[in-house]
Amino acid sequence: MQALHLPVGPYPAHAEREPIECSAMQTLLERLARHRIIDLAQPYYVGMPHHPNHPPFLYGLSKAHGESTFQGVSAAAESIALGGHVGTHIDALCHFSLRGKLFGGADAFGCQSYGGGLSRHHVDTIEPIFRRGVLLDVARSEGFDVLPEDFVVNAECLERASERAGVSAGAGDIVLVRTGWGRFWGDAGRFINNMRCPGVNREAAAWLSARGVFAAGSDTIAFEFLPAPSMPVHVHLLVESGVHIIEALDLEGLSREGVHEFAFVASPLRIRGATGSPIRPVALAAP
Repeated sequence: MQALHLPVGPYPAHAEREPIECSAMQTLLERLARHRIIDLAQPYYVGMPHHPNHPPFLYGLSKAHGESTFQGVSAAAESIALGGHVGTHIDALCHFSLRGKLFGGADAFGCQSYGGGLSRHHVDTIEPIFRRGVLLDVARSEGFDVLPEDFVVNAECLERASERAGVSAGAGDIVLVRTGWGRFWGDAGRFINNMRCPGVNREAAAWLSARGVFAAGSDTIAFEFLPAPSMPVHVHLLVESGVHIIEALDLEGLSREGVHEFAFVASPLRIRGATGSPIRPVALAAP
């Protein structure tokens, strides 16, 4: 968690031309400055956890200080490579299909190419996200620090977590389900765990979609309970319901602070045709 410090004016360069707008902006910034920022993203580093179906995160310093100098000045730079579903990321609706169809019935085979990706429901169609966020701390509500690998999060678990926190999920919300597995992020083998981890089942996914949420996410590699060869939760949310999935979140800060309702702010990269994108989400929590 970090404190938010934003400039709050005055803004003399614009004060004479737009006094009303400037006053409104100053009020907005002052209100934001009273909130806390809680980072919900996991760090990227060589050797970090990644789903075996996706490429790893690769990093290398491509230009070191001193290689090229001008009047004593030099610059360092790096090259990075990663998959769209590596690290904290959001799934576009085109990430999954069912019997050749995307969400809304679009033909998956007819709108894809290796060079251009998907022309329907790709990640560039997701607008920057500024929405109400809700934390359902299932691990705590079920009496665990970390859910066991064989724990299935069903609809009753979500109901109990919601009642315990005194919050409810509604239309357009971002609902985050904490299992506690985020604390294993520094140990890739433990986090991936041979693709066995707790998560929601299809019943719980239907509980979320019935409330009209915009996206659902968790602190695990796949959001849903694993193993799940047919990935029923992904199919139900992405293909049948048009609900985005966010994975590999860091929810420990929210849990530690006891924050269950917040403003969720994030934005995917504008990668045209992509099936997913890394994001750096934050929670704006009331003081």
